[in-house]
Amino acid sequence: MQFYCMVMRINIDCNGCYRKVSRALLNMQELETHLIEKKQCRVSVCGKFIPQDVAIKIRKKTNRRVEILEIQEFSNNNNNDDENHNNNRQEQENHHQEQDRRQGPYISSCNCPNHHQFSTSVT
Repeated sequence: MQFYCMVMRINIDCNGCYRKVSRALLNMQELETHLIEKKQCRVSVCGKFIPQDVAIKIRKKTNRRVEILEIQEFSNNNNNDDENHNNNRQEQENHHQEQDRRQGPYISSCNCPNHHQFSTSVT
């Protein structure tokens, strides 16, 4: 299975909708990382999955309309698969962190060890 990064538009009107989407994403084993941009109604997910299947699962679990905006496939043909995977992942995390700094925090910090990558601070 290929490593994909996918950006979706999901209508997130309130905190309840945000919670539904967040729980659905956390329960999906095939996803390695996810980012919810509440004000832009965008959700970015990365991992080894079939993009259409993930969108369908989110639609069924949240009862929200899901629109796929962008799909990036990361395929590595050389022996440095892990190194390239880590570089791509690091670049994407840096992009999301920079985006968070410009737009402000959308995800409240949590003491839960599962959410350590989403704790943000205002500088």
